[in-house]
Amino acid sequence: MTIQDVAPIPRRCSSSSDFQAPLLPQTQGDEAAHEEFNGASFTGAVFNLATTIIGAGIMALPATMKILGLVLGITMIVVMAFLSDASIEFLLRFSKVKKSKSYGGLMGESFGKAGRVLLQVAVLVNNIGVLIVYMIIIGDVLAGKTEDGVHHYGVLEGWFGHHWWNGRLAVLLITTLGVFAPLACYKRIDSLRYASAVSVALAVVFLIITAGISIMKFINGGVAMPRLLPDVSDLTSFLNLFTVVPVLVTAFICHYNVHSIQNELDDKSQIKPVVRSALMLCSSVYIMISIFGFLLFGDDTLDDVLSNFDTDLGIPLGSVLNDAVRVSYALHLMLVFPIVFYPLRINIDGLLFPSAPSLTTSNVRFGCLSAGLISVIFLGANCIPSIWDAFQFTGATAAVCLGFIFPASIILKDRHGKATSRDTILAVFMIVLAVLANAIAIYSDAYALFKKNAPRE
Repeated sequence: MTIQDVAPIPRRCSSSSDFQAPLLPQTQGDEAAHEEFNGASFTGAVFNLATTIIGAGIMALPATMKILGLVLGITMIVVMAFLSDASIEFLLRFSKVKKSKSYGGLMGESFGKAGRVLLQVAVLVNNIGVLIVYMIIIGDVLAGKTEDGVHHYGVLEGWFGHHWWNGRLAVLLITTLGVFAPLACYKRIDSLRYASAVSVALAVVFLIITAGISIMKFINGGVAMPRLLPDVSDLTSFLNLFTVVPVLVTAFICHYNVHSIQNELDDKSQIKPVVRSALMLCSSVYIMISIFGFLLFGDDTLDDVLSNFDTDLGIPLGSVLNDAVRVSYALHLMLVFPIVFYPLRINIDGLLFPSAPSLTTSNVRFGCLSAGLISVIFLGANCIPSIWDAFQFTGATAAVCLGFIFPASIILKDRHGKATSRDTILAVFMIVLAVLANAIAIYSDAYALFKKNAPRE
């Protein structure tokens, strides 16, 4: 399928309901498609939402265990899942009250055009950051990375030795032109459903292999007991605990896809159990990979745990399992890339061309936006040193807004007087927690960077 495969579709006339457009385009073509579509099943909806949640964030979770320890780390995963469920419930309940069919429509109804634009900008920053992380991980896995003076070999280096074509820049360029660009040419997200299904299967393969290796080594006494609590010895180490908050926030961001999934459900009242089922599934996966990843590598766990899978595991077929783990997740991210890219392109089109016809009617605009966004992501992946840096930036800014600050602000605005006292208390708690934790995380990161680059006496 190419970008010419979809017939031009005129955009509806502008109205107040157009606040829904940023995250849920509604066109005549969509209406025709819905006539042929009888509604998504409960299982399919859980699958789609879980795919939105599970992405690159899973790779940074073992590193959070290194900072927090297993007990506090697992507790924080559960807390973030609970807060994410509460914030999504805010969005769904108030969308029903205000008859909004998208996150953008709800923000527009609550705060006007400024609210809608703020949401669009947040989605742009978050999704660009996430896609940059995907590229960084793919580069780490296939081409390798150097960290603290130690080079971790990539899969292609291990198989073929070092050549110009398997260097980081060449690998990312080939992947961008050969995989990302073709998949970005689809104008309908439904066309990517098979890629999404395969990507989830590959993520499960990654988890099963990692768990198997960890259990085998633990039984054979090949790993030490992981640290259960954080090691806090001074103010700097205490502040460092807060650097994990943006990473954990990013790991649960799925809010911009919830309305789309609800709109496709055969029984729309099932959306709450869909959300909770997906969050429980993803939380279980996150906890398992955090435990097994930290159990395997301990204090040697890197920001991107996939980079650890180039060492001797001390078990039969260790090198084969290493490659299987890394390749399966790299392929998973390649197939998830277009799912996250799709709403990014829609939002930047709405931000830059709010009065233009539907994006599906202009192949030139569609192609230019796709090429421009992919180029920005490619440059970012070659300039940002690690996924920890990218996660901390997006998590401390856009992700925390999408996940907590915007939903809580809608509750506090409460134009229809539907918020309870419990809602108000929880909304205030979300905002205070988000602002304080991320402010401390940014300060801690800035202080660590300054200290690292300060001239030595």
